[in-house]
Amino acid sequence: MTADLASGHTPRDPIAAPVRYPFTAVVGQDRLKLALILSAIAPGIGGVLIRGEKGTAKSTIVRALGPLIHDARADGQGARVVELPIGATEDRVIGSLDLTGVLRDGRADFTPGLLAQADGGVLYIDEVNLLADHLVDVLLDAAASGRVTIERDGVSHTQSADFVLVGTMNPEEGELRPQLLDRFGLAVDVIAGRDVDERVEIVRRRIDFDADPVGFAARYADSEDELAQRISAARASIDSVALPTSQLRRIAGICAHLQVDGLRGDIVVARTATAHAALRGATEVDAEDVRVAVELALPHRRRRNPFDESGLSDQQLDDAMAAGDEAAGDDDSPEPPDDPGSGDREPDDPGPDGGEPTGEAPRDSTEPSTPDPAPPNNAAPPNNAAPSDDAAPPNDEEGAESTTPAGPAPGALFGGPAAATARRMRRLRVDGIGDGEPGRRSRARSRRGQTIGATDFGPGTPMHLFGTVLSAAGRGVDDAGRVRVAERDLRGAARIGQEANLVVFVVDLSGSMTARRRLAAVSELCVDLLRDSYTRRDRVAVVIARGSRAEVAVPPTKSVDIAVRRMASVRTGGRTPLAEGLLAADEVITRARRADPHRRPLLVVLTDGRATAGADAAPRARAAAETIGRKGIDSVVVDCEQGMVRLGLAAELAVHLNAELLPMEHLSLAALARPVHSAA
Repeated sequence: MTADLASGHTPRDPIAAPVRYPFTAVVGQDRLKLALILSAIAPGIGGVLIRGEKGTAKSTIVRALGPLIHDARADGQGARVVELPIGATEDRVIGSLDLTGVLRDGRADFTPGLLAQADGGVLYIDEVNLLADHLVDVLLDAAASGRVTIERDGVSHTQSADFVLVGTMNPEEGELRPQLLDRFGLAVDVIAGRDVDERVEIVRRRIDFDADPVGFAARYADSEDELAQRISAARASIDSVALPTSQLRRIAGICAHLQVDGLRGDIVVARTATAHAALRGATEVDAEDVRVAVELALPHRRRRNPFDESGLSDQQLDDAMAAGDEAAGDDDSPEPPDDPGSGDREPDDPGPDGGEPTGEAPRDSTEPSTPDPAPPNNAAPPNNAAPSDDAAPPNDEEGAESTTPAGPAPGALFGGPAAATARRMRRLRVDGIGDGEPGRRSRARSRRGQTIGATDFGPGTPMHLFGTVLSAAGRGVDDAGRVRVAERDLRGAARIGQEANLVVFVVDLSGSMTARRRLAAVSELCVDLLRDSYTRRDRVAVVIARGSRAEVAVPPTKSVDIAVRRMASVRTGGRTPLAEGLLAADEVITRARRADPHRRPLLVVLTDGRATAGADAAPRARAAAETIGRKGIDSVVVDCEQGMVRLGLAAELAVHLNAELLPMEHLSLAALARPVHSAA
């Protein structure tokens, strides 16, 4: 649903803003609506992260939230919804020094950024997982504190930034780092309803809105006003809502039971429960408020490494609530539901309903008077955003190999569950200086990082203060003996930071590589390398070489989680089509360069160097390697050969690739104290 793009201007004002699709007209998505309402009541919660597939009304609901927030700074109108584009610079986000005022009037005026514009309203970031990490950190700090402080270019400035932060993302495009994920107060997974009647009603309302936006919005004006009044009343009364010590103990017991790291989870649950009580019109937080808050604030905080699931099942929630009941002392708990299977729970356990009561209170206020055909099932399963493991890779002729093994018979499964803790990997980097998007792998020109000199000043270029002063001084002084800085004196700062790369893995899973011990070692190494790429913000692709041909098991993606899951279903064994694997990787890199020419590739080949599939297997492998080497693609060959007798074929391959050779045991930082010997 993309109601925000629909036109529908009032006849009296031809340049009025488009009519927004009403918040209460959205069918279903009750948990998402509740999270947004609670964040509007208490912005200190820290914002809402919405994760889900495309076409699930994420943007529509967020943009419809603004008119429901009545703020004194909005002149009686709904609050603004400020959208932060993915390509926004840091100066545009937090504000910057007004250079025009400095040069023309000699005043150090500060130009506010998007954070100041969103003050009192909603700051919306679509595809927040694609935003630079340092900007996400600034946004989350401002959302939690309500203020943003700038210390730069000799200027110290503090401004109000009290807004509701909402970010949306599609997990298939890559996950947020766990550290940033934890900074979002609430997180909701959304999926499209599977009920036929519900889908029909969604389409009918969408068509009605497109035909007559003004008339459609008018039909929901009463329900919109009612919800806006409830939000306004809750905002006014939230400071008077009591949070008893027993409920604080309940929250602490739940967080301890779920092994939530740090205390941010406890604080967010407390604030969310208080906001929910205010929405109900209650004067005191009770156990049901806490349960609602736990469902929204804790599932994404249980993730400890990049490949952990972040959901919270009904049973896990019930167990956590039972632990909270015990910690609270059961003094102010509600009556338990009738449930014959609850004999081993505490008397005040709300039961295994999986949070069904969660949406009941807001549903009356967020839904219009016309009832929806059927209540949706909004409890998104943990794996809702990931494709099935057996899905064939798109646009690849070799994709059929995932279901039809090329070898004589299917071998053992390659992947396994990721280890709880990962080895710290040696950083493999691309030589030279690039211009790719921010990351943590290779050196690149950047707006952040170490200043290495002055350059020409232009839009989006940070100012090099010392270089600017030197340029002005070179023109001499004026009649008053002062150095006057003119616009032509401005110099930009050339900075070197780090970029993300496209890391293409070619994994040899032939019979020579799949002896039991070697298979386990290579599997663990692949997961560690993928996890390392995740933390360095790379895109990854995986080419599997086994049987008679190569298979692009994972096309380029930012979702390393998806890559690991797909790798887990790959079969092993057969001959080694090394030439085909290298050529497939070369094709992946060539296609990726057309789409993103600034992202530099890094080829990582995990093999023992044996090429055995097809006629002239070894000469064809050497020719393919030389082709890649002539293109200047940075490459690393990880020698997976083990045992007392070694043929050194991986070293020969590295020579033809013009690549670095690393024995697999030297990739972890623990082994770096030992010298790396090349067999070349």
